[in-house]
Amino acid sequence: MNNVNIKWKMFHTLLLFCLFLWHVVGVFGVERVSVMEGDSVTLHTDVTEIQRDDEIEWRFGPENIRIARIKRKIGDFSTSDDVLDGRFRGRLHLNNQTGSLTITNIRTEHTGLYELNIITVNERTTKRFSVTVYAHLPIPVIIRDSSQCSSSSKCVLVCSVVNVTQVTLSWYKGNSLFSSISVSDLNSSLSLHLEVEYQENNIYSCVINNPIRNQTQHLNINEVCQLCSAPNQESPSQPQNLSLMMPISAAAAAGTLFIAAVLMFCICRKYRKTDQEDQTRAVEIIYADPTYKRRTQKSIVKQEDDVVYAGVAVRY
Repeated sequence: MNNVNIKWKMFHTLLLFCLFLWHVVGVFGVERVSVMEGDSVTLHTDVTEIQRDDEIEWRFGPENIRIARIKRKIGDFSTSDDVLDGRFRGRLHLNNQTGSLTITNIRTEHTGLYELNIITVNERTTKRFSVTVYAHLPIPVIIRDSSQCSSSSKCVLVCSVVNVTQVTLSWYKGNSLFSSISVSDLNSSLSLHLEVEYQENNIYSCVINNPIRNQTQHLNINEVCQLCSAPNQESPSQPQNLSLMMPISAAAAAGTLFIAAVLMFCICRKYRKTDQEDQTRAVEIIYADPTYKRRTQKSIVKQEDDVVYAGVAVRY
């Protein structure tokens, strides 16, 4: 008899515990909802029809602020559009039959916890929704990494996105995941490197995704890697570059030769002029010396004549 009582008490305790867990889960269980920015989302009450004495209210955020209420008994079917700086203005719509709440043109600022309270004559039921609003995904951008162009046979690529939240950026080789990186912070930037062969025929794609959407950018190796040429390997752009460089180099060489010729002409002309001036001076000196000597001799002879023919007075 004692054993039967003990078993009954254990069963009763277990039953109460299960009922308690069911109650806790019913009250504190959270339904998770994901939606893209700009879309509409409906939070359902799972009520077929609101009774006359029933009351339904919707609350939002950590402050648990009421944003909508239905109280059929007094004819109150209202939404509080002006709360929280008016972020819900014109976006809230109540279903008068079921009490479900629809949010139209939803934004990332509407991400958060929504609480539904259903109050009847006999009980109060609470249901919670965790709504996550994802921003639109940008298309990934693929460029070559110009700082990694020293390899002789490989091209290093970078796939990047900016201003993203709660996304994963991945490289796919065909349909197989090659590498990936994730971020959960607001307005973050992501970049992911990939090293490929110049002559590789594999199909690569860069994909950004969140739990409900994705954006894909396919890789064209010949287009992205054409400027990332390596030593001893001619890239598709080299013939065009060479055809442009040859006339430029020829013009530069011709200009250099012309300048050098002009300089040589000026130098030679200067030296020729200097030699002619030196020769002229030498001739003038040669013809000046005899003239000077001839005049000196004549002067001496004239003095001698004067002395010979001068009068002499003799006294006795």
